[in-house]
Amino acid sequence: MAYHFVGIKGTGMAALACILHDEGYPVTGSDIDKYIFTQDGLTERGIPFGSFDAKNIHDGDIVIMGGAFDQSNPEIKAAQENPNVQAYWYFDFLGEFAKNYESISVAGTHGKSTTTGLLGWILPRYAKTGYLIGDGHGHMPKGSEYFVFESCEFKRHFLCYHPDYALITNVELDHIDYYKDMDDYVSAFQQFADQVQKKIVYYGDDPWLPTLKYKVPTVTYGLKDGNDYQAIHIEQGPFGMHFDVKHEGKEIAHISLHETSSTFLQDALGCFAMAHTLGMKVEDIVDGLETFKGIARRSVIEEVKDSVLVDDYAHHPTAIRYMIDAARKKYPGKKVIALYKPDRYSRLQYFLQGFADSLNMADEVVLCDFPKNAIRETPDITVTIQDLLALCPKGRLLDVDEPSAEVLETMGPAVYLFMSSKDIYLLKDMLKKRLEED
Repeated sequence: MAYHFVGIKGTGMAALACILHDEGYPVTGSDIDKYIFTQDGLTERGIPFGSFDAKNIHDGDIVIMGGAFDQSNPEIKAAQENPNVQAYWYFDFLGEFAKNYESISVAGTHGKSTTTGLLGWILPRYAKTGYLIGDGHGHMPKGSEYFVFESCEFKRHFLCYHPDYALITNVELDHIDYYKDMDDYVSAFQQFADQVQKKIVYYGDDPWLPTLKYKVPTVTYGLKDGNDYQAIHIEQGPFGMHFDVKHEGKEIAHISLHETSSTFLQDALGCFAMAHTLGMKVEDIVDGLETFKGIARRSVIEEVKDSVLVDDYAHHPTAIRYMIDAARKKYPGKKVIALYKPDRYSRLQYFLQGFADSLNMADEVVLCDFPKNAIRETPDITVTIQDLLALCPKGRLLDVDEPSAEVLETMGPAVYLFMSSKDIYLLKDMLKKRLEED
């Protein structure tokens, strides 16, 4: 039995390919030729991948198809028309695959990847655990009991899953090219909650999650009184952060972390709640949290001479606001430069003022234009990068190229926040090289 991935460089696809390889199956794939950071894990495992070609589809294959493609892709067409091929969309296959384990699905608007990565790091201290993170990383140790996987709400894809457990981080309107309004968005999370089999852990301070109706027992976490797990005595600064965890009226843990981020605090507390609920010892959970090294493209920090380069997937106004706030706490007194490359026209048009307000929290703003292959989802979407630039008085427009990296160098020393779900990390790499060579 061989698996072939159409669009293997996708974040979830690459992670799943790595998992199946770990389980001993032959795995191949195809994608665009452009370098994407997710291919590093494939290369490390020796998983072969190349360009799209219908000849890559063979009788007897199990073909896993990325959601970004349709029958205009030659491999999708060949797989769906070949009666001797089992073809699955990524989300459908993952839903079936998860049934082989005690599954923990991580959902929510923000923090899914970091939370999945945290649980994938912590839980092996309790039981053998596999994980699939939306940063392209996946791993499945032999004999795994638990499987933690990121679950995206885009187009209700997470309704393909019926997990044993769920951790829901928060709910804030997103993917407005698909969801009609907040009610529609919340209804998707209600449907997802209805499909969880055993227990749900959720952020109790969220304005929406407490309003859902739950069919299974729930556990809440947050900063406010009334949560089952509450973070108290919180302090943040250049040292990072530390806080205590209160449960059933008692302080049961003290946690010190290197990060300074309100979102990371929430994610860490949520993972504590989930792990403790499963029966894990407090000291093992704390050790896991305090030794966590992070995941790809989520607040990855590199200090180069007098500057700090931070790479993050932030692509929503709220996430950008939290990133800038964290930089202020971690590096007080340093200039903060917010760099952002939008991904979807619909998201920028809907949240245009929100993006501007968040970016303007920085000392300077650098924008990069949309990717060349970005499409306007509907005819009424007219927004351009110039519309956002006009709302950022301290902003300038650059590109992902060497001349732009040279300009960035002259703007330092600073904390450079490279934020996008797209390839802005390439500009970060160029700047890093220049700083190191000087």
